[in-house]
Amino acid sequence: MHRSLLFVPGNRPDRFEKACASAADLVCIDLEDAVAPQGKDGARKTVLAYLSGTEHKHVALRINGADTPFYKDDVKALSASGLRLPFVMVPKVGAHSDVKSLDKALPDRCGSFFVLIESAKGLVNCEDILSHKRVAYTLYGAIDYAGDVGCDDAWNTHLYGRSRLVAAAAANDVSLFDSPYPDVKDIEGLEYATRKSRGLGIFARSAIHPAQIGPIHKALAPSDAEVEKARRVMAAYEASEGNVALLDGKMIEAPIVKAAQRILAWDQS
Repeated sequence: MHRSLLFVPGNRPDRFEKACASAADLVCIDLEDAVAPQGKDGARKTVLAYLSGTEHKHVALRINGADTPFYKDDVKALSASGLRLPFVMVPKVGAHSDVKSLDKALPDRCGSFFVLIESAKGLVNCEDILSHKRVAYTLYGAIDYAGDVGCDDAWNTHLYGRSRLVAAAAANDVSLFDSPYPDVKDIEGLEYATRKSRGLGIFARSAIHPAQIGPIHKALAPSDAEVEKARRVMAAYEASEGNVALLDGKMIEAPIVKAAQRILAWDQS
């Protein structure tokens, strides 16, 4: 179960190994936002060379968006690389056709797609986008979305966007990650915002610095009381042997069992 993803700039090879050695569940080397236009070609070669030689199985890359002049070169180089990756992160996905086109261009060995929903167009089409068979992960890009529609970046402002993606991801069995928390030094704010997102049904978060990974895991972890209750729920459910199960006088229905199973899975991660 993936709880965290750490971004690392594609033009900083000195940080690649450090990122992979961090506690992050996934690592994404970034060829998009983190690399200036004049450095794209060099960064692409460096990143593909690193990925072809590393033994880490949890690291992949973010390519440039289809609306940029670097997209075709990224896809061509990745397709010819022979790499087998856990995912390819795709920014600014706006429609199902974007994913469909990339699916045709990249062989399956390049990995599942990690799509970023970070625009108004992407959000209104998110259910269709996440229905594509190759999409395994998605991320709500709150900062880019704010820039697209003109809203601020306060957590409550993005309640609708996060909530809609929670439903779309759950309906399509796609893992949803929250956007990075921009203030690396504000650990308390990071934990608070992450707990609020967890309450909505977002059980993973991206990060821009290794120091954020521990607080993310801490905020997402169930409390001792939640774990104890989940164990009691499962014990009562299993003892019922398929009959009606009761706990403290209340009937244990399927959604309660599912929630308990999720909590116990998190506790073991």
